[in-house]
Amino acid sequence: MTDADRIPSPPSPASPFPLRTKLLPAPEVRELPAPPAKTWRIIGPGIVAAGVGLSSGEFVLWPYIASQAGLVFLWGAVIGVITQWFLNMEIERYTLATGETAVTGFNRYWRHWGLVMVVFTYAANLWPGWAISSATMLSYVFGGKPAYIGVGLLIVIGLILTLAPVVYNALEKMLGVKILLIGGFFILALALAVTATTVGDLPTAVTDARFPHELGVAVLMGALAYAGAGGGQNLVQSNWIRDKGFGMGHYVPRLVSPVTGKEEAADGSRVGYVFETNETNLARWRRWWKFANLEQAITFALVTILTIVLSSMLAHSTLFGTEGLENNVGFVQKEGEVLQDRVGDWFGVFFWLIGAFSLFSAATGIVDYTSRMTADVLKSTYMRGTRLTESRIYARLVWGLVGVGAVVLLSGFDQPLVLLVISACVSGLMMFVYSILLLVMNRTALPNPLKVRGYRVAALVWAALLFGVLSVLTVRQQLDNLFG
Repeated sequence: MTDADRIPSPPSPASPFPLRTKLLPAPEVRELPAPPAKTWRIIGPGIVAAGVGLSSGEFVLWPYIASQAGLVFLWGAVIGVITQWFLNMEIERYTLATGETAVTGFNRYWRHWGLVMVVFTYAANLWPGWAISSATMLSYVFGGKPAYIGVGLLIVIGLILTLAPVVYNALEKMLGVKILLIGGFFILALALAVTATTVGDLPTAVTDARFPHELGVAVLMGALAYAGAGGGQNLVQSNWIRDKGFGMGHYVPRLVSPVTGKEEAADGSRVGYVFETNETNLARWRRWWKFANLEQAITFALVTILTIVLSSMLAHSTLFGTEGLENNVGFVQKEGEVLQDRVGDWFGVFFWLIGAFSLFSAATGIVDYTSRMTADVLKSTYMRGTRLTESRIYARLVWGLVGVGAVVLLSGFDQPLVLLVISACVSGLMMFVYSILLLVMNRTALPNPLKVRGYRVAALVWAALLFGVLSVLTVRQQLDNLFG
């Protein structure tokens, strides 16, 4: 490492946190803000996490598994979501304590860890499959060419993310509406479309739980590992709780629109903030930590598990035993057609519209978290001396991703096989790497009362093992597809 790679910073002997300050500046010591008396007012980051995560996996992959193997693998969704809940909480732990994102914390160990995470995230999200899937579902209802509809959706996403005065607020409202709509749809589905046979088979998810090898190890491991979220989305939980004002994130300016928003002044010489571990602050910390865990458990974990179970039950009621089904958006077309036959044309159309909005809002979240992570990495590590704010960097990145997606869709090419292979491989590898980094960081960068301990350490070790095995299996399968 050269001297140019090091960012000098003043010593901070008063800081009670053993954060490394050779690569990034020392944090400022401030009081830990007290949680608001009415904590329900700051519920939201878990809703955003669930809303972004409820996408093709919940509408295609898990229902596909249920249509082929029944409900015997739903235990995998529970394990996958709980694993990601533990990951999210360790990501939130660091941000609650320092106001820094977990990725910035990684950069205190090696300056370019954030860049590695950005490359992984773009590799997984550069192809706009999330937008074309939503557009395809809209074409089932309105007709038209999915590529053109997809370009229109991309432009709308760009406008939403760059014209909303506070970006997080707009995202939270959209994804909150999404969860309410999905919940309303499944209430109707339980009454009109889910059969008594499926309800009777639901206990087999426990009594006959098994690993249905006939579907392929990679498909099942992917469903288990990415239930709810996955890849870069988990890491951006840091950014979302900062914009909501959790813990020391209260002191960090929020991302705003460069057109309609009012940018908040920030101290360019600082990255994060820490607090003295006195009795008052530790009492506040315990309240923040309890609230953050509960918020994620209810709004992310519970909502995600219920959605996977209900979508799987609907697929089981409509398509179980049907041969020739494919694990792609065409599966949703077939499911909607069956719903039209059994319930009525209106219900199949409603299903497609709910699916289209669900995937569109997830796409909005994907563009947001990809650009949000990148803007944070660029501003905190590589562009600290520039006058360009993080909000303006973010807006440029959003439109860059929209532009690339539009060019790809208008080119008329299907997803290149090489990019598909990269996308399939990098998410598991990324999660394997940052599970280890989170364990190291939350054991060495935080004072004793705040460190990760006990069963949460075991959960991070489990996550690293799970995603490490998944990475190996996925890479092996993709290589066999390429060269077999």
